[in-house]
Amino acid sequence: MTDNTHDLDPLGGNVLSIALICPSEQRRRTIASALNSAHAAIVREYSSYPPTLKEMPRMLGEKAFDAVIIDLESDVEYALELVEFVASGSSTTVMVYASRLDPNLMARSMRAGAREFLSDPIDPGNLSDAMVRASSRRQGGKSAKKAGGKILVFLGSKGGSGVTTVACNFAVALVQECQQTAVLIDLDLPLGDAALSLGLTTQFSTADALQNADRMDSNFFSKLLTTHSSGLPVLAAPGRFPQVQASNDQIEKMLTVARQDFAYVVIDAGSRFDLTDASWFAQADTAFLVMQAGIPELRNSHRLISEFFKSGTPQLEIVLNRYVKSSMGVDEEHIEKALTKPIAWKIPSDYYNVRRMQNEAVPLALDDSSIAKVLQDMARAACGMPAKPEKRKGFSLFK
Repeated sequence: MTDNTHDLDPLGGNVLSIALICPSEQRRRTIASALNSAHAAIVREYSSYPPTLKEMPRMLGEKAFDAVIIDLESDVEYALELVEFVASGSSTTVMVYASRLDPNLMARSMRAGAREFLSDPIDPGNLSDAMVRASSRRQGGKSAKKAGGKILVFLGSKGGSGVTTVACNFAVALVQECQQTAVLIDLDLPLGDAALSLGLTTQFSTADALQNADRMDSNFFSKLLTTHSSGLPVLAAPGRFPQVQASNDQIEKMLTVARQDFAYVVIDAGSRFDLTDASWFAQADTAFLVMQAGIPELRNSHRLISEFFKSGTPQLEIVLNRYVKSSMGVDEEHIEKALTKPIAWKIPSDYYNVRRMQNEAVPLALDDSSIAKVLQDMARAACGMPAKPEKRKGFSLFK
């Protein structure tokens, strides 16, 4: 058992105290060497696991370590039991180490309570970031960012209104047009289609976030996300019926963390009608009610507006989807009169391009169609930018 003390402290405070538990001398040297390079820790090395879980506190002694790194390679099952034991009994940051990045092992470690996953080769930048996060937790969150990101909710008046298509493409446009950090969260539970619409294969889902709401933080949240080629991070809905019931408190904890890390949190809420007591919905900045021009949609939209928007918060913007002026059975004037609200956005009907997106998972917001123009303008308006100027139409000498 050895102590390695370092003078430099890039964390802006006292150096971290770290317990390194690793039976393999070679792996222990690898991890210790990486920590030495970080210049931010006093490391106490342990060359064996405790004989039993109950022996762990006695082995570590009375010292309250800021972080405990547990090697998984020597005995995966027992090591994961140690992770869960330490994580459940204290606020100590638990990190795990494996020689290679194994998604399944990462998932199991995360569920056991690990907050950081280290693997070969240990990247100095990633390790430094992990140290910063551990330092933030040690200081009781004093260095954590304030929640300031805007929450933008997309709500459908009826199943099939196109809310997922609109929400996904709006979020892509937000990243592309505004150059802002944004995340798309699929709350259309239990089986939302945001990931499918964007052509993403995801490992984790909203269910993982909600099941682990009590230990949700920026690092944990980031590991649940899958990034689209456009640069948009996505938290997908589960691919099968989840075993967890989403409570408003769980959702609020997740969104609090998301707002810390992203300037805009875009939520695909699907056709939810359980928002009466949802404080997270009341805290949203803007709600986009997506509807089509039909009697069922008008009726449902009127009910939603009467029920959820009495107080004026969140701000309501009505999106008329699949708009065709000449063939609408109900004109815009009658729609606005029925809803007592103006139509903020009209997304034109374009069956070919929408079907192409559904089949090829190519976001509409990235092309040059009339739909893309509206979605881009919606995103620009949301982040305070003027609408995109119309492209000048050229002329030809030849008729």
